[in-house]
Amino acid sequence: MSAVVVEYPEAWLPVMGTDAEHFAQDVSMASAVKLFEMKKLTSGQAAKLAGIPRVEFMLTCHRWGAATVDWSDEEIRAEFEGEFPGKK
Repeated sequence: MSAVVVEYPEAWLPVMGTDAEHFAQDVSMASAVKLFEMKKLTSGQAAKLAGIPRVEFMLTCHRWGAATVDWSDEEIRAEFEGEFPGKK
């Protein structure tokens, strides 16, 4: 397995009110969420990158501003109108 190294000034940690371990977790989660959002990774792959179970990843995405479902306008309309896409 490969690793990515992120360099940052240690002075950032107290300004952000965090420590190195939590900062590393945030960087992993932010990367995972963004790659999932861009459809570069599946939810399972993104969860593995973040180091958490898939269900936890899916439940956490909203805190990072990412949707876990990607419905089209037609699918959303059908859901609320009680219809099925493609059927009239």
